[in-house]
Amino acid sequence: MRGQGGHDKSHAGPTTTLTNALSCASAYDAGAMTTRLFDSGDLDGADPGRSRRRRAFFSSLGLVYLVPVAAEIADYSGARMAMAIAGLIAFVGLFLATPLSMRSWVEPVRPRTYALLAAFAVLAAALPFAFGPQWLGTPIYLSMVFAMTLPMNRVVWGIGGTAVLIVVQCPLIGAPGALWPIALTALSLGLFMVGFRHARTLVQQLREARGEVARLAAADERLRIARDLHDLLGHSLSLIVLKSELARRLGERDTERAMAEVSDIESVARRSLADVRAAISGYRRRDLAEELDGARAVLAAAEVEAVVRRSGTPLPDQVDGLFGWAVREGVTNIVRHARARRVTITVGRTAREAALEIVDDGRGTAGEGHVPGHGLEGLAERVADAGGTVAAGPRGGGFRLAVRVPLGAGRAAVESAT
Repeated sequence: MRGQGGHDKSHAGPTTTLTNALSCASAYDAGAMTTRLFDSGDLDGADPGRSRRRRAFFSSLGLVYLVPVAAEIADYSGARMAMAIAGLIAFVGLFLATPLSMRSWVEPVRPRTYALLAAFAVLAAALPFAFGPQWLGTPIYLSMVFAMTLPMNRVVWGIGGTAVLIVVQCPLIGAPGALWPIALTALSLGLFMVGFRHARTLVQQLREARGEVARLAAADERLRIARDLHDLLGHSLSLIVLKSELARRLGERDTERAMAEVSDIESVARRSLADVRAAISGYRRRDLAEELDGARAVLAAAEVEAVVRRSGTPLPDQVDGLFGWAVREGVTNIVRHARARRVTITVGRTAREAALEIVDDGRGTAGEGHVPGHGLEGLAERVADAGGTVAAGPRGGGFRLAVRVPLGAGRAAVESAT
């Protein structure tokens, strides 16, 4: 091989070969380490298209280490240059297209992924034979693509086959000194990617399991409420039906007794209404101390550090319950949407008002595809009924929820709100 300057480059020394190969290895090392950045938000598969676009962008960053190969091509001429350019373009295209043909880590590999993988493997094996030792880093890319695409029970065969290819290639193209560095790099990066992929699969399965647990918990709560309401109202409604039938029969022949039955029906109905209100109030009331303990447990399960600060004298029961509701709503939103690592909950009071503040260091806004619920809206209505205010919104590096409720003169309003 002779460049435009006439220098013979067909037998580059092991040092040059090793430098180019390790440059390619560094490309994949960088690509693998940035995988956490480009795919962390799409474990739930809500937007596979956005996930693929992000993967394409960050995967392309690793291609910067093919610049030495491109510089080598610049020294070619004629048909050899044209073939090398075509080979490099095909290599880059298949390198990006093969992993992106998968929808997610956990879904079965599709036939077109296998077709792209086979084409990429043939090209990665052929380029060093066609153009010399400067292309020896291509099998390292192949090892990583095998790790990203093959089913987990076949990955070892793919990486092992890549190692065999390297063992055969290096002596045949005159670079035996690069054999072990390239082979070890391909094996280590391939196995690293296998471990990383397995970890992400476990995270996906864990999130699915948590979603199922939440669904079952909600169903269980609905059943519990239905059972309790049945226990509260079953007897009363049966009594109302019986007395209504009796009052209807007595209406024409014993008006005084019929009116007494109607009065009893009214009393039973009022008592039932009071029972339902008490039951609903019981479900909705949030004791602050219990909710703070629950918040610590939930945040700990989500691997979020919780810092709780309380100052001042104990709060009135009604304000305590209102703040308990706010803590549950705020912490629920943090766990579901914020991706925070630290949460600070501060509770305090003065002679005139009580204040609650929840601050996290998360992303500050809900992710794409999130449909706003009514939790904060309902909280704001309840606090407004108590004469207080709610302030919620992003801050520098996180999200802040602040609740303030007046004390003293506003106590009657607080009681009606809770």
